[in-house]
Amino acid sequence: MATKTISITEEAYEALKREKKGRESFTDRILRIAVKSGKISDCFGAWKMTDEEEKAVLGELSAGWRLTQERLAVEVPRH
Repeated sequence: MATKTISITEEAYEALKREKKGRESFTDRILRIAVKSGKISDCFGAWKMTDEEEKAVLGELSAGWRLTQERLAVEVPRH
């Protein structure tokens, strides 16, 4: 089996080390994480919603964005 050398921070190494099970190798742990997580693109188009649901979601997003802009206008000084 071919191998590759990668560089990670000490913090990442320690986190990965804590996640290992028993005598599991780092390779095995990384593969377990990767298989569990999947790819983001696997989720594209997975949410089926009605037109009403879409309007409700977009309305909530718009309201949230509006409130955020209003809050920023008050809390963040303009230069």
